[in-house]
This record gives sequence, structure tokens and C-alpha cells, in this order.
Amino acid sequence: MLFESNRMKLNFSKSIDGLLPAIVQDATTKTVLMLGYMNEEALKVTQDTGKVTFFSRSKQRLWTKGEESGHFLSLVSIKADCDQDTLLVLATPLGPTCHKGTDTCWGEENKQDFGFLSELEGTIAQRKLADDDTSYVASLFREGINKIAQKVGEEAVETVIEAKDNNDELFLNESADLLFHYLILLQAKGYQLSDIIRTLEKRKR
Repeated sequence: MLFESNRMKLNFSKSIDGLLPAIVQDATTKTVLMLGYMNEEALKVTQDTGKVTFFSRSKQRLWTKGEESGHFLSLVSIKADCDQDTLLVLATPLGPTCHKGTDTCWGEENKQDFGFLSELEGTIAQRKLADDDTSYVASLFREGINKIAQKVGEEAVETVIEAKDNNDELFLNESADLLFHYLILLQAKGYQLSDIIRTLEKRKR
């Protein structure tokens, strides 16, 4: 049986007891928060109320996430997979998602991840505290904010110079140096990339 809702067609003939798995992902961080199950009624309630609602297999009834704790999942969007038998729910969590009090049902922290750049931020944070004369990052932090800001300025000028030339390798290397020192500057000021992203998002609105 095909079920069509807001132009989304779902194949409930593939469901188990009328239920389709619904993967919930944070709309901002893209962290997977939980897995639940929806029947046609749960899907309709979710779309009508804007609060992610499932069919509870243990309670045998509709269950809105957060109905007791207040930690609702505010709906952003719902998509079906290529076989139309699994849902991907993008939502904004209003508090911890798991009933055990953790951000996710896998016990992971729900934070924005920028891949390698997040790893680099972590490395900078570790080196910042290192008592190691061989650490370039540690030496910059010891010299203070003025030195760090100066280095960002120097790298910015070198990047501009290479941008006007035709040597792509030099341009990319200088760009990498600029970004690296900018990440150091951010941490020296007590910020991270996620703070810059939030600022840019506010401008978008």
C-alpha cells in the first residue's frame, strides 16, 4: 500500500505491523539522535503538530517524544529513502534525546562536527596546554594574543599576494597557513568555528 503525504510516498506494504523505521537526525549538527517507528497516524500527527511523534511498540500507542520530559523534537523536515520504506527525520532537539539523559541514544555528545577541521581544533586545544618547547602552537599561545593576531595578518597578506599570481600550489599552502593561524586566533579569543557558523547563520536570516 502506498501512502502519500505532502508529496512523499511511503510503501507501507514493506512495513512490519504497519510501522516504518524513522531515523532522527539533528538538523544543524547532523548527529543521529535516535531511531523510532512511525505508522501512518504517527506521521500525520508529526506533520500536523511539528513535534516528532512515534508509535511506541511497548506502550502500543502514539508517543510524542518529550511528552513527559518536555524534551521535544521540533520537526524540520521528513524524507523517505529510495525504497520508500524508511524515514529520515530532521529535527531540532529541545534538550537531551535519550531517556537516560544523554544527547543521543548512543551516548554521544551532540555537537557540530566539521570533520578534519574539528580534529585540528582539538589538536590546537591540546597543544595550547602543552609544556613543550618544540610545539609551535604552544609557543604562539605563550607569546600572547598580539603575536597570534600578527601571524594571522602576515598569513593573510601572503595569501593575497599568491592569489594574484598563477602558482596554485603556493596559493593553497598560504591559504592553509592562514586558516591554521585563524583557528589558533579563534581559540585565543575563546571561540571556535561553531561560533562563526552561528554568526553567519544569523546574517542569513
